[in-house]
Amino acid sequence: LANLLQGLNSPDSAVKEKAIAEAEKRLREQGASREEEESRTPVNRTVINTSVRAFPSETKAAPSSDGFLAALEKDAKERAQRRKKNGQLADALKEKGNEAFRRGEFALAVQRYTEGLQKLRDKQELYTNRAQAYLKLHEYEKAISDCEWALKCNKNCLKAYFLMGKAHLALQHFSESRQCYEKMLQIDPQKENLFKECVNEADLEEKRVKDEEMAARIFESGDVTALSIQELLQRINSPEQDLPYYTGGIRLLAELVNNCTEQTFFRTNKGFSLLRNEAVRGAFCAERKSAAEVELCVSLLLLWQAACAGNEENQRLLLAQPEVSAQLPELLSSGTSQIQRETLALISLCSGNENGRRLLLRQDLSRWLQILMAFVKSTDARADSAMNILSDLMGEERFQAQCRVLFSTGVLPLFTQLLVCARQVNQAALARALGVLGTLSADVELRAQLAGSRDCWQGCLLLLFPGVGTPWCPLSSPFVTPFLPLLDLGFFFPGVFQDFAVPISGRCLALLSHQDGRIVTRAVGVLSRVLPASPSAVEEAVKGGVVKKMLKFLKAGGQLTSTFAIKTLSVCTQSSRRAQEELLKGDKRFQLLLRLLQSEDELLVGNAAFCLAQCLLVPGAASALLGSSVVQLLLRHAGGDAQKTSVQENSAIALGRLCVAEPRHIHQLRKLNGFAILNSSMKYVHSS
Repeated sequence: LANLLQGLNSPDSAVKEKAIAEAEKRLREQGASREEEESRTPVNRTVINTSVRAFPSETKAAPSSDGFLAALEKDAKERAQRRKKNGQLADALKEKGNEAFRRGEFALAVQRYTEGLQKLRDKQELYTNRAQAYLKLHEYEKAISDCEWALKCNKNCLKAYFLMGKAHLALQHFSESRQCYEKMLQIDPQKENLFKECVNEADLEEKRVKDEEMAARIFESGDVTALSIQELLQRINSPEQDLPYYTGGIRLLAELVNNCTEQTFFRTNKGFSLLRNEAVRGAFCAERKSAAEVELCVSLLLLWQAACAGNEENQRLLLAQPEVSAQLPELLSSGTSQIQRETLALISLCSGNENGRRLLLRQDLSRWLQILMAFVKSTDARADSAMNILSDLMGEERFQAQCRVLFSTGVLPLFTQLLVCARQVNQAALARALGVLGTLSADVELRAQLAGSRDCWQGCLLLLFPGVGTPWCPLSSPFVTPFLPLLDLGFFFPGVFQDFAVPISGRCLALLSHQDGRIVTRAVGVLSRVLPASPSAVEEAVKGGVVKKMLKFLKAGGQLTSTFAIKTLSVCTQSSRRAQEELLKGDKRFQLLLRLLQSEDELLVGNAAFCLAQCLLVPGAASALLGSSVVQLLLRHAGGDAQKTSVQENSAIALGRLCVAEPRHIHQLRKLNGFAILNSSMKYVHSS
């Protein structure tokens, strides 16, 4: 028993587990023994012991089973208390380690986490936290070991696999690194984006290593270009030379860097440390540049373009330099066309690929939308370059978030100004800028700011509706497609349409003859949202032949266009007697509406029933439906279980009006036993 208790208290987990197993075995045996004793028939087994009794001091009392169980229970309680106390101490040490880690004192953090593990050896968080500190100290093997221990505590520990993947990557164990990331994805498939980033990082690092190994072999072979790049970099880094000297050297260097191997030579020979040269850095960062400083700056930008084209590792190193990230927006705003052009070209190299965009988005881009939008005023290639960059960035959530900072105070006033003088700026670039705003309006906050800018809306309308003497042609205008997404703002902010419903609906009517079916569908959709905001817009639209055009789209049968078209008709027939009469005239015996009533789409059915109910107010309309299946269709929908209650309501109203306007339909209703449904629907008829 003493040995067993000693084993239960052992710090060695293997010894402790063995002791626990032995204790459980003895308890089972004793329990079985008791049951066996109780089941036996009592027998007198008294035996006379003729041997000499030993003195009490010469015998050793055997421990009883009750005493053994009590000892186990006492030991369990003591161990639970010790574990609770040690857990509290371990948590306190973990917090101290976290504080040290946040201060950048990684060695101290390791010490605190280690002390915590001495208190509680199976605390997973201490292992992963210490592994993270080891990564900062570049002790990668120790980090991997701690991650393995964390996985023994919790086999599904995502952080352990993530940190172990990072440690293997630092040791250039690329296969093992990817395996860790794959395990992470298996545990939590929702981490797919993180998985892609990690694997991409591993791929780039492996490529970098291979490129540098190849470059080293070529350099050792005495390659002339490699030696020239090294020599030029040494000369450019020499101090106390005049600016033309540095400019000439940088120009020569840019001509030598033409492929991946030469880009690697440039990187491995510390080509990105040119800004450490005081004269070069001064010229690059100067607020007001002289002609010589402009030449040097342009030369640097050309060199970086050559070094970074298609080379993501070089892009990373370039953008990691504080001077570069700080100066990019200043160079774009410099007012010097050469510098602006080459800066835009350099940024385009990065924005054109996913990794480059990720690098750019690490910068503060809050000013970029305003700066790049200003290039719409340019009449040369700068406008297109700026819009290309915006097109690349505008889909990124981080960019949208940064745009919020200056959107209402900086971007919208600038854009409104561009709209007002639209005839004097680059038309194609302005159309793309309009598209950028339309895309950014997907962001809730930006959408609210845009919808609230009355001046911006007036500018948009002025752009599309120039007035007398300057006719607008929807078939050739470059602003049609990008403008339509902005009109969708009215779906979220009806106040926008209340102010501009008449001109917007008029322009959408003009777009209905456009050759591009997507533009036509979008225009019909905007009409279906604009018209409910303004009775005047409905009146103008009906005068413009909207009913006839909507019937044409319904006959064509496109699903989305039909949904918008029947909604537009329901709005028009609700308030316009002329629209009701034109629909009756254009849809002989309501064949189109009857066809829509047979649809499985509740939106189509509900609006078709509504249109029919409005048109039945016209004398003779109900008679035109004699002999049709209209009663059966309306009865089915009025008593149906559609999710949208408007289907039942509109069908019931139409059914009631049908029978009131033409009593001969009552016979068909009676034949179908529909009076109960009609009676239950009378409340809709009265409320209508």
